[in-house]
Amino acid sequence: MRTREYMSNETSTASALEKNSIEQNDGAEWLSLEHLAHGSERVGGMVVRSAQVRNVLKTISRLGPYKSTVLINGESGTGKELVARALHTLGPAPSGPFVTFNCSNLVETLAESQWFGHVRGAFTDAREESLGYFRAANGGTLFLDEIGELPLRLQPKLLRAVETHEVQPVGSSQTYKVDIRLVAATNRDLKAMVAAGQFRDDLYYRLNAAAILVPPLRERPEAVPAFVAHFIEHHNRLFGKNVTHISRSALEAICAHQWPGNVRELGHAIESALMMTETDRIDVDHLPPNLDDRVRSLPSGLLGAPSQNITRDGTEAGRNGDGSTDSTYSLDAVINEASKAALTRALQATQGNCHRAATLLGVSRYTVYRMLNRYGMGEGRAYRSARKSSAHPG
Repeated sequence: MRTREYMSNETSTASALEKNSIEQNDGAEWLSLEHLAHGSERVGGMVVRSAQVRNVLKTISRLGPYKSTVLINGESGTGKELVARALHTLGPAPSGPFVTFNCSNLVETLAESQWFGHVRGAFTDAREESLGYFRAANGGTLFLDEIGELPLRLQPKLLRAVETHEVQPVGSSQTYKVDIRLVAATNRDLKAMVAAGQFRDDLYYRLNAAAILVPPLRERPEAVPAFVAHFIEHHNRLFGKNVTHISRSALEAICAHQWPGNVRELGHAIESALMMTETDRIDVDHLPPNLDDRVRSLPSGLLGAPSQNITRDGTEAGRNGDGSTDSTYSLDAVINEASKAALTRALQATQGNCHRAATLLGVSRYTVYRMLNRYGMGEGRAYRSARKSSAHPG
């Protein structure tokens, strides 16, 4: 994607978007990849569009030069490994190895061998010497994913290795110094696990020397169009395709979805859509069934009437005199209107109960309160009273 090219020249960007970003064909409105990606950038494999992720990048840039241990928190599918790779790239040894180990794949009886290695003959089937993940990462970064899945009895062994930077291979009396940066990630609440006796407090405090929280996709909806463009381009390369546009209605469906599986789920949805389309465009019927069903339930004209006047050179007749785009074409407006409509339906369905509405939407009730305030929609009980009034007009 030519994101940086567009970011570097605002004048040419505005001109390109005006001429090429929106098309109308057979009554459908089509958005280009450049239009979706406008306002975003790529940093270390990360798509950056939201304020939350820009704050994450600031934290990464501050922690990057140091070898301190970092704990990355976030739901599954939010891109925690990309954050770890960015820390490595900005770290003191970017040319060193980046080694990943998922703790949910740990074989408890072979844990020390997996981590610290073993010598030949240390146990049955140990036919060759093994370095283990710690020594394999020497001079670079060791990323321990899903650290919350680590069995309690193995946690002291990890703590010792992290504190001493020494490992002893199974079957050997020799210890080896390892020069690594340790980055851990989890989708679990380690602090709550400590309180419940499921995770050692000393290991938690050691890992949590510095922390980064990666927000879920539902809390950064403004980034969704940029991710759509990114995944279309990614799968274009993988599949040898040339998809260049997505319909407005398909984008509505994507923006209305809550994405419980976060960026990973969105990526799989776009992958599926690219396999389904036989043209250079993605429409609603190419999306996975759950998204197709979602858009069918959206109110008609959710995002405003589509452009009725596209001139022969591709520009919109409705563009404002100062060159700014009408709000009908703003991706932020697309997202805000989809979110506002979803919130309205949830409040109506729950008679203004914000807690139950939050459950329906898959967000916290505090997010519902923020949305009510952001969209100037009053309080939840206003929907309850409005519903009662309509039920009893007298």
